[in-house]
Amino acid sequence: MKQNRKIRLGISVGDLNGIGCEVALRTFEDPRMLDFCTPVLFASNKTISEQIRILGIDITFQGVHDASKALDDKINVVNVWKETPKIEFGVATQEAGLFAIKSLKAAVASLKKGDIDVLVTAPINKNNIQAEDFKFPGHTDYLAQELEGEGLMFMVADSLRVGLLTDHIAVKNVAEAITTKLINEKVATMMNSLKVDFGIRRPKIALLGINPHSGDNGTIGQEDEKIMKPAIETLFNKGHLVYGPYSADSFFGSNTHQNFDAILAAYHDQGLIPFKTLSFGKGVNFTAGLSKVRTSPDHGTAYEIAGKGQADESSFKEAVFTAISIFTNRNDHLELTKNPLQKQKVKRTVHK
Repeated sequence: MKQNRKIRLGISVGDLNGIGCEVALRTFEDPRMLDFCTPVLFASNKTISEQIRILGIDITFQGVHDASKALDDKINVVNVWKETPKIEFGVATQEAGLFAIKSLKAAVASLKKGDIDVLVTAPINKNNIQAEDFKFPGHTDYLAQELEGEGLMFMVADSLRVGLLTDHIAVKNVAEAITTKLINEKVATMMNSLKVDFGIRRPKIALLGINPHSGDNGTIGQEDEKIMKPAIETLFNKGHLVYGPYSADSFFGSNTHQNFDAILAAYHDQGLIPFKTLSFGKGVNFTAGLSKVRTSPDHGTAYEIAGKGQADESSFKEAVFTAISIFTNRNDHLELTKNPLQKQKVKRTVHK
């Protein structure tokens, strides 16, 4: 990033018939938000103007040919398409899915080029986005393909951080998908993210069991005994602060989660139900482990309130702040760890 400009925050607008555009635009309806970053929406002038008109949002924006031309202290819109897609709030249409993917692909391309520094994705509909050139169950899987690294779905809200061993797969396939290799990879990704992205020097991680009561010593399934426990023991013996497996049913209700920097859940709902119960409205979905920073709000398209002016932008605003914070932490970490031998030599000279 050039030192003489603000952090450029790209926004893919998501499903045009949902609340994505509304929460993004309402976030920057507060002019103070422009002090923190330069927003760049990937859509079209006509589409954004129509959303503003229908929703009665009081903002102005600057149309730009591409993200590299974005202006600080302005809301920028990159014209990704020339068409005028029909906006049908609350309806899942194939057309809305098509333009959601156009926005996402353009935003990711700019992220890879460095024209934007971070990406916040508005919600998509996992059904209407499916196409010949896009066969992914969601953002996380697509970004894992496009960006370097091993992706981890990481839900964060203040000190509560919940990651997933498996994310968008059927429950019947969970146990088979969890292997020692997968546990080691996800723990390593989470550990590194906690250190680099969140500035935690010695992270402490809890793993939740696969089966009820973590299998009750093999009475309710063998996976926790044969896979989870040995993997955790090996990691702990190597010096990592990794504990478990904990019985998921009482882990959050007993506030045991407060003793850890992050929790690694076995599957999607095991982690997201308690997370959203404890933090809904301020939670953020962060894709950890990738070469670039991507966040999103913790809610979906919310068709039932789309176009009615009832959407709450709080989670989207938190996604903006989280993306900026992680980007800054990564740069700080890079600066601190750059040329460690040279720094050590300087320190020795000072102490002589």
